[in-house]
This record gives sequence, structure tokens and C-alpha cells, in this order.
Amino acid sequence: MPGFLAATAATLDEVRRPVLPGLSEVDAQLRGYAVSGFNSLDEVGGYLLSRTGKLLRPTLALLADGLTGRPTSDGTRVASVVELLHVATLVHDDAVDHSVRRRGRPTVNAQWSHQVAIIAGDYLYSRAVIEAATLGRLDIIEVLASAANKMTIGEMRQLVLHDGLNFTRRDYDRLCEFKTASLMSAACELGAMTGAPEYREAMAEFGVHLGMAFQVVDDLIDYLAPEEITGKPRGQDLREHKVTLPLIAALDIMGPEDRSRVEALFADPDPSRSAVAEVTRVVLDSGGVEEAVEVAREHADKARKMLDGVPHGENANALREAVDYVVDRIN
Repeated sequence: MPGFLAATAATLDEVRRPVLPGLSEVDAQLRGYAVSGFNSLDEVGGYLLSRTGKLLRPTLALLADGLTGRPTSDGTRVASVVELLHVATLVHDDAVDHSVRRRGRPTVNAQWSHQVAIIAGDYLYSRAVIEAATLGRLDIIEVLASAANKMTIGEMRQLVLHDGLNFTRRDYDRLCEFKTASLMSAACELGAMTGAPEYREAMAEFGVHLGMAFQVVDDLIDYLAPEEITGKPRGQDLREHKVTLPLIAALDIMGPEDRSRVEALFADPDPSRSAVAEVTRVVLDSGGVEEAVEVAREHADKARKMLDGVPHGENANALREAVDYVVDRIN
């Protein structure tokens, strides 16, 4: 479905282009944050921060910081802190989910232990607060702490609601808002706070809708993206008994026989590939995917709308391209 959500195809390189110097500085700062002064922890920190990921959230922070054409050094620090917080959540998520691989490498809990993963995540969280405090602004610490608090609540919501077919659309929206959209919003808001404070509210709202679209598309990828692109079989969320928007939407539509297939899969602690494939087909045939696509499209449109009032320029253009990039990841 090429371009079925994005207005135009956009690559992450295009989104990053206006802030490449800032991202280089972020990368250098992150490597410095890996050093704790204790060798055992430094080894883990180096493993996590010596090879950074896509840096989407720092990119958003830097783009917001430079909206008026005057990027700041505080914007770079904020972008680094946002990524520290993001990596900390990934480490803890992997430990909670007992995941063994992340970004093509063993997770911390697989490479070391669950205890080490929790300690490493705690270190990154606390280091993020320390670095934010060097800016001397309580409002920045408040936004950062609020995002961390929401993500923790989101993780607990996911844990409590996991494996339950009574997971409602409202439950899903709240989970996405807390677990994913909160940090996207914080990245955009913090960047605006350091470099373009008059656009703080607009950028925070932009980040909420971008984050919501990001999570819905993530869930759609499990149903639509070719295995050769994702590197994993379709239906992984179903195999792990994760209830996402395509399934929630389909459950409201499907008949009793198909509902029984879904219930049987969720009752099986180790569902077969054929059972997963059958339920995947049921969700596709029931229209759940189409409804989720529409939800992602709505959030993407709302995110673009929030950019109508910001200054025209390459940073604003890159933020629009960020929306296209986020929603076109299925292809």
C-alpha cells in the first residue's frame, strides 16, 4: 500500500537534514553519559549508548528548538536528555517483556540479567534528570518528569491489561497516550521551550498526535508489513497475546465463529503459526485494519494542522516530513 497514509514519501534522512550538526552533538553527549565511574555499569552504558538508534525524538526536539531559525545550545542538551529517557524506557520494557533482541542486538536482560537491566534503566533515568537540572529550569524538569511518570503508568496499564480481550478502545487510547505519545509530545514541547517558547503549546499538541499515529502504525505494521522488511513473521503481537487497535476494531465487527477463533488463540499459551495466520486473516477480513488506518490518518492530519501556525522554513517543512515518515513506515 505505498503512500496510503502519507501525503508524500519521506525518509528519516530528509527529516534530520536541518539538524544534522545538532544530532552529531547529541551523539557525542550520549557517549559521555554512558560513563558512570563504575566499570560494570559503564560497560552496559557503553553498550546502550555507543550505537544510537534512529534518534527520532531528539530530531523532533532540535527541529522545535530551531523553529524560529535560532537553534540553541540548550536545545541540544534537551534533545540528549529526551533520548536518555527513551533508551531507559526501552531497557525496562525489554526486561518486563522478557525480550531477547532490540535493534538487531541482544537486550541488556539477555546479555547480562534482568537485575542489570533494571539498574541500567534506573541509571539512565536518573542521569536524564541530572542533565536536565544543569539547565537550571524547573519547567523543563517538570515536563520531563511528567513524561517519565506517564510512561511508567502506561507500562503498568499494559501489564495489567495484557492478554485480555475486554481491552477497549478507550483503554488502547490511554495506553498509547501514556506509553508512546507522552515522550513524543515532551520532545517537541521541550525543544520549543528552549528555542521557540511562543510555539510550546502547538508543538506539545503536535507531538501528541504524532505519537498516537506512530503507535497505531506500529500496530498496523504487524498486520501489513512484508516479513522481509520487519525481519519477523506477521502476527507477532497476536502470538504474544497483545491486543492492539486492528484487533479491537475487528472484535466489534466479527461474528461468533471468528470470535471463537480469537478466544482460542488467546487461551493458548503457545499458539501455532497457522492459528496466528488464521486470526490475522480474520482481523483483515473483518475491517479492523481499515479502521485503524483511518485512526492513524486522523492523528496525522491533526499533527499537520498544528504546524499551520508555526514559522515557515526548513524546520517546519521537516516536521511535516516527520509526519509522513512516521505514517509511511508500513511500506
